[in-house]
Amino acid sequence: MFDYQAPEQLLAGKVILVTGATSGIGRAAALAYARLGASVILHGRQVDKLEQLYDEIETLGGAQPAITPLDLETATENQYQELAESINREFGRLDGLLNNAAILGPLTPIQHYPLATWNQVMQCNLNAQFAMCHYCLPLLQKAENASIIFVSSSAGRNAYAYWGAYTVSKAAIENLAQVMFLELENTSSVRVNTVNPGATASKMRKKAFPAENPEKLPTPEEVMPVFVYLMGDDSLEENGKQFDAQKS
Repeated sequence: MFDYQAPEQLLAGKVILVTGATSGIGRAAALAYARLGASVILHGRQVDKLEQLYDEIETLGGAQPAITPLDLETATENQYQELAESINREFGRLDGLLNNAAILGPLTPIQHYPLATWNQVMQCNLNAQFAMCHYCLPLLQKAENASIIFVSSSAGRNAYAYWGAYTVSKAAIENLAQVMFLELENTSSVRVNTVNPGATASKMRKKAFPAENPEKLPTPEEVMPVFVYLMGDDSLEENGKQFDAQKS
């Protein structure tokens, strides 16, 4: 497991947007960031789940979170622009963006993969992450030091047969991260990295491997050290890299 012990209040004063914050890696990250002092902007599709998480974070006694509901499958350009404008009005900047939201899609051969489903997965897993970066980048550039983390996958670093749009979308995310790193490296204080969480007890993992015993897998909370490290100032020199949550 990635070895990092975060100092108390590591993220105090930072504003961090977490996409797909209502379950799995996103939920664990939102709570971890809030415990370390960040003002967390919670993104998801379901308002009731966002409100539950909002209340849970408030009980931690830290900075007040914010909610930004948005369906990435159907979101328009205007909605992304409105999201960024809303963050600018309320916070004036972003110190971090965790691009986590994604869907699995069916595990089926390319020959039988439905085009509509392919487009749905690519929209949520790739196009939406591009749009989020596109509209939030000016806010990230307002911060003294900002961090973008893309949640990747081993399926994105080595192609998996039958994983269709998911494995292709995650490979594309690795390339999107590299393009952004190369473009921003010498012109901005925004750093860009990817994290492969590895096999983790989550709803997506259960869907992909229904016969697997989730009790034998790390929880999302247990893979958080690398996600915390890359959002804090201890990682200012980390840029354009691939990280693995379950490797030291």
